[in-house]
Amino acid sequence: VQLQESGPGLVKPSQTLSLTCTVSGGSITTNYYYSIWIRQSPEKGLEWIGYITYSGGTGYSPSLKSRTSISRDTSNNQFSLQLSSVTPEDTGVYYCALGNNYPKADYWGQGTQVTVSL
Repeated sequence: VQLQESGPGLVKPSQTLSLTCTVSGGSITTNYYYSIWIRQSPEKGLEWIGYITYSGGTGYSPSLKSRTSISRDTSNNQFSLQLSSVTPEDTGVYYCALGNNYPKADYWGQGTQVTVSL
C-alpha cells in the first residue's frame, strides 16, 4: 500500500491548513480501520492529530480538536485534514498513515512540510 500527501507547503497565520492523502494498493473503507494524520516538529516530536475510521467515525487529539476536521472521499480513496486558525506553532512535517489498532500506524506516507508564515 502507498500513501501520498498533497497540499500547500506554505500557509499564512489565521488561515486553514488543508491536506489530502491519496491511498493506493488498499481501500480506506475495507482494508484498514483507521486513516490517521500525524505531524512532527523539532519542538514537539511526533503528534497524533486524529483519525477517520473505515465507517466514517472520527476522533481528534484533545489539544487540537477545536480546530481539526478529518473527512474522506471514498470514491477516490482519499482522506483529508483541515486545521483552522493556524499559527507558526503548527509548522511541521505532516504525515498520513493507515492502521488497525490506533494509535499504531502500520503504513505511512512520505510526509509533507507545511510552514505557517507570512
